[in-house]
Amino acid sequence: MEDELIALEERGWEALAAGEGAEFYAEVCTHDALMIFPGGMVLDRDGAEKGLKDAPPWARYQLSEQRVLRLGDDAGVVVYRAEAQRDGEEPYRALMTSTYVRDGAVWRLALHQQTPV
Repeated sequence: MEDELIALEERGWEALAAGEGAEFYAEVCTHDALMIFPGGMVLDRDGAEKGLKDAPPWARYQLSEQRVLRLGDDAGVVVYRAEAQRDGEEPYRALMTSTYVRDGAVWRLALHQQTPV
């Protein structure tokens, strides 16, 4: 589980850097997924997809201190530090958590949360 979830989280960042985040998360999120962003913004799946379509891609990113907390055989939380930067902007540093649930043989993102540091 640990390797699968960390790899899935990294694929999400690759998609964000390639400008394909909306498509990636539309595919991987549960139908009732939530994303919690700095400033008190809570978006459902549709809101997050719309926001990602309008967001510029990340020019660079680095993930570190990745860990997985098992919540059973079919659920887990990926916890890590991220540093990312878009062209012309200051670096963004945050602690991230992504909660995944297994849907058959596929992992789905149910909840994502960011805490700036």
